[in-house]
Amino acid sequence: MDRPFIFINSAMSADGKLSTKEKKQVRISGKLDFERVDELRAHADAIMVGIGTVLSDDPSLTVKSPERREARKAAGKCENPVRIIVDSSARTPLDADIFKKGEGLRIIAVSTSAPAEKIEKLNEKALVIKAGTKKVDLPELVRKLKEMEINTIMVEGGATLNWGMLSSGLVDEIYTFVGNLIIGGATAPTFTDGEGFSETEILKLELLSAEKIEDGILLRWKVKEKMNQIVS
Repeated sequence: MDRPFIFINSAMSADGKLSTKEKKQVRISGKLDFERVDELRAHADAIMVGIGTVLSDDPSLTVKSPERREARKAAGKCENPVRIIVDSSARTPLDADIFKKGEGLRIIAVSTSAPAEKIEKLNEKALVIKAGTKKVDLPELVRKLKEMEINTIMVEGGATLNWGMLSSGLVDEIYTFVGNLIIGGATAPTFTDGEGFSETEILKLELLSAEKIEDGILLRWKVKEKMNQIVS
């Protein structure tokens, strides 16, 4: 495979929302699921998010458990996975938490049309990778990451990046924690936004496991072919 193994991890409400209509993060899962997510991070080579997630949530994307960080170091790795922001226009704030917390390489993926002065400033804090002209070309980006020996990528959203990765055929598995709450709202982000598939393009999944965790359920899916590939 000329790209890394890529999986998405996401928590959503029972009606498929990631956050409220104000784009405010809501606590959907509890302590046990946070531990599960930290374990996934600790075993990934890289964590990837979109610029929307950075601007709304300002995540650090670090491994939280000291024991897991130590285990990574004992295995000859950095205590945190490589942290990647897909940011076509180079809008990542220079004071973002991702730059303040934790050791490890940060990568900002931008398009060639991103402002040169913004790229120059980000270059002081991270490795800037250019891929695509008006927006980041995701297939090109993941090929470049594979060349850097990044073999496993955990995608943590949001809805726009999830759509971009899935519609480009770049996702192998999906973990979705479905919580016991309803958020609602026509403009509230769902698991995938973007243009959406037509009926003949719908992406099919295979359920690998379902596990009750606290007051929600964790579903693990394998991504299969699009509908038109199945019927042809």
